[in-house]
Amino acid sequence: MARILVVDDSPTEMYRMTALLEQLGHQVLTAGNGADGVALARQEQPDVVLMDIVMPVLNGFQATRQLAKDELTRHIPVVIVTTKDQETDRVWGLRQGARAYLVKPVSPAGLDELLLSLLAP
Repeated sequence: MARILVVDDSPTEMYRMTALLEQLGHQVLTAGNGADGVALARQEQPDVVLMDIVMPVLNGFQATRQLAKDELTRHIPVVIVTTKDQETDRVWGLRQGARAYLVKPVSPAGLDELLLSLLAP
């Protein structure tokens, strides 16, 4: 279906999200921090990026901002997927250029519905 880049520093979360996305029929690319995520997004041009916030090297807010401002990646929808559920975090994430903000644990049906809406022509 789609190529989705998951950027998360937790091996457990990476495993869960990869398994879920593959169950939904997607191809998954992974990166363990924001800097690697930005580089991989530039190189691979995924259809969607799922971005954690709290990560080493470059956090998810910084990485989302870089992707949203970069000529090569601004067309790629970024969805923040995090345990941070404060309204201020949500607002800040959307201001950085994220198209959506999901709080972990993510509902499989909710994620599928969001991805279908982001991937619709």
